[in-house]
Formats: sequence, C-alpha cells, structure tokens
Amino acid sequence: MTACATIDSPLGELLLVGEESATARGGTALVSLSVPGQRGAATVEAGWTHEPEAFAEIAAQLRSYFDGSLTRFEIEYVASGSDFQQRVWRAVGAVPYGATTTYRRIADEVGAPRKAVRAVGAAIGANPVLVVRPCHRVVAADGALTGYAGGLERKRQLLDAESVHRAA
Repeated sequence: MTACATIDSPLGELLLVGEESATARGGTALVSLSVPGQRGAATVEAGWTHEPEAFAEIAAQLRSYFDGSLTRFEIEYVASGSDFQQRVWRAVGAVPYGATTTYRRIADEVGAPRKAVRAVGAAIGANPVLVVRPCHRVVAADGALTGYAGGLERKRQLLDAESVHRAA
C-alpha cells in the first residue's frame, strides 16, 4: 500500500510518498520526495493513505539534513527507473555533501559517451527523490546552475546551505 505525508522544510512543504518495507529503517521505503512547484512532482492519488507516522525516520533525517547535522542519508528507496537512470542516480548519490560535479563527469562515471551528456541530464531530471538523492550537486561544466526539477532557486539554496554547514 502506498502511503504519503507532508513535512515542512526550508524548501517549502515536502510531499513524501513511500511503501512499507521490512528492510527500511522506520519501515518505509521512499518512492518520491517532491517540492512545491516541482516539474514532474508526485501528486496524491486516490487510494494512498495519509500516514505521517510511517515517515518518522525519513522526516527525522530530513530535519537533521536541513539543520546541518546530517551529511549522508540512510534512506531506502523503492527501485524505479531504467538501468541507465539507476546507474546515473547511483553516481549522483556518491557526490559528497558540500561538493559538486558536472553532467559530463557523471556521464564518464557511468560509461556513457560524451554525446550522452543530455541523456544524463534527463536521467537526473527524472530523479523521483529530490534532496536525498542529491541531484542539486550536479552543475554545468562552467559551474553554472542548470536543470533542477525543483527550481534553480532551490538548487542554489541547497548548495549554499551545504557550503555553510560544511564550513562550520
């Protein structure tokens, strides 16, 4: 059964969607994390149950991330996406807190040809779990902020917060 909940955050109200899991900390594996106004965001569907308690562990980790005391999430995700998307998302997940990488470096890491940089960008744009799978840490080759489904203002906000907390 699919469960959902919302939590307040510095990015606005986050919509969490998950499924019960015997192996996930707290018993819920994350399907989706969406921010307000996000391109391709999840929307609550008929049949989903509103269960904030099911997301207590995930919400606690998010609060710790936003206050700067957590730099790496330990959240189980429900498998989704193509093989290529999953390879890209694993590479994105390996980008350290407070650091950035480029779309080209991600393409290189997943063994994609140089002409596949746009496909890497599309895979990153299809990331269903913003923030916890840190696609905000991927920037253009010249360091410019580009292509964040949650909006470039939020991408900047996340990178600035990580930079401040890392320096502290």
